[in-house]
Amino acid sequence: MTSVAQPSPDTAELTVVQVPASDSRVKPLLRELGDEYTRRYGKDAHAEMARYPDEEFTAPCGGVLLLLLERGEPVAGGAFRRYDAGTAELKRIWTHSAHRRRGLARRVVAELEREASARGYRRIYLTTGPRQPEARGLYLATGYTSLFDTEADPETIGPLPFEKHLNVTSRT
Repeated sequence: MTSVAQPSPDTAELTVVQVPASDSRVKPLLRELGDEYTRRYGKDAHAEMARYPDEEFTAPCGGVLLLLLERGEPVAGGAFRRYDAGTAELKRIWTHSAHRRRGLARRVVAELEREASARGYRRIYLTTGPRQPEARGLYLATGYTSLFDTEADPETIGPLPFEKHLNVTSRT
């Protein structure tokens, strides 16, 4: 079966909102993400995802969780948490399975980068799994530097680390 890229989303129909992890629109997307990771890696990913307390993805703790809404419905999202004083760590980047191949993950990453920069972070760090070639491609295509040998078999590396240095902006 051949996958056909869907047209780019109409930006007029997309809204970015910051929400707490307890927002009812977050749970179904994270459940789908955890289920997908579980299928790819053969172990329960929900426990791994739960090891980060929800409050790490809120402003008082230096993080944020964003949803990308299309006509009010969540289609993608992602978050960052404070990694260190100058670094935000991207986590939980996802696109709902019915909305993939539309550039939505790129939009989420760009929005997270803007928000991290506005909060004074100078660098973004992240890891992705070796069985997530789509994520690896996304980060390389959006200017992230791999902190691993890209010629090596990803399965021999484990989590694949990336970084990107930001131009810090200030909120006015």
